[in-house]
Amino acid sequence: MPSRRPLIAVYIVAGRRHGALYIGVTSNLVARIRAHKEGRFEGFSKTYGCDRLVWWEPVGGMVDAIQREKTMKKWPRDWKLNVIERMNPEWEDLFAALIAG
Repeated sequence: MPSRRPLIAVYIVAGRRHGALYIGVTSNLVARIRAHKEGRFEGFSKTYGCDRLVWWEPVGGMVDAIQREKTMKKWPRDWKLNVIERMNPEWEDLFAALIAG
């Protein structure tokens, strides 16, 4: 099986439905979410148990991804909840589907 290219993306992880949200950007979404799940990041996401991938968006390049992340972090919480629920109304952990391809 050929290896996949790392996926540049903006993502949101949460600990539970309507709980704390962490918005991040990465050049390798699979590796980054795996690191969240393993608790390898000290700080907000680990403190609040944000390890479930509830939303993500592929982005063409890192500069655009960083800009999207900064913009989303300024959004009101309701907007963030809305974007999650449009893609993932049950707040399922999308990681398994992501790695299954």
